[in-house]
Amino acid sequence: MKIIDCITAKKPSLSFEVFPPKTSANFQTVREATERIADLKPSFMSVTYGALGTGAGFTKEIAAGVNAKGVPALAHLTCVNSTKEKIRAVLDALRDEGIENILALRGDLPSEGERALSDFHHASELAAFVREYGGFCIGGACYPEGHPESANSVQDIRYLKTKVDAGCEFLTTQMFFDNNILYNFLYRLREAGVNVPVVAGIMPVTAPSQLGRILSISGNALPQRFIRIIDRYADNPAALRQAGIAFATEQIVDLYANGVGAVHIYTMNHPDVARAIRDNVSEIIR
Repeated sequence: MKIIDCITAKKPSLSFEVFPPKTSANFQTVREATERIADLKPSFMSVTYGALGTGAGFTKEIAAGVNAKGVPALAHLTCVNSTKEKIRAVLDALRDEGIENILALRGDLPSEGERALSDFHHASELAAFVREYGGFCIGGACYPEGHPESANSVQDIRYLKTKVDAGCEFLTTQMFFDNNILYNFLYRLREAGVNVPVVAGIMPVTAPSQLGRILSISGNALPQRFIRIIDRYADNPAALRQAGIAFATEQIVDLYANGVGAVHIYTMNHPDVARAIRDNVSEIIR
């Protein structure tokens, strides 16, 4: 099933992200966690792309396992430091596994010398290539608080429009913790003529260690009430987990109530967190 059909249906969409193992030693653990999340019957599941060849292979295997559980799989695909031949081979392998959905990403920039080996430098180029290849529903990433490399929000949205024009049928947001930031972002997108569906990415923060990584990657603005939760419960893991899930649930309920029909949860491969979120909104998404 194509993701665009999942997220434009009448009922709200709830989906989950998982990531493949870095080594084969952890493959079985990740596969079991993924299967438990798939058993929750989300609208779809995304599988992030491994940094190296082995990780990329695990992306295909984990995504194929998701498909086998009857849940549409969205395979992440990065293009920096890749050739057209390599990307075509990955698309061939994904197609052979029955995977119909691609999240087209640039990926982290390597050294300048390594970049010279790449046929792609932007996600829009990858989206255009996948569209020409055919057969896939293509998504792209977006940043409600602005891409770290964009000079300003106008430039950022202009590039998003380029990605959409190149072939992206929907966009998935980076995590955010203040819904007003997303609502303002959606308004600016529509004003700029970007009218594809936007899937809201939510990260339930259930451990203090997650927060430092989140800030180092994305520089998110954190509401004061969220900061107070972290400060109050940082030394109580069980309480922080419960509070983090409650905060994420409140975000999700507000998003649905304000017309955002598709929510994507960054699960960090934790089936218990995915289940808790699903249970908290079960009647809303029914």
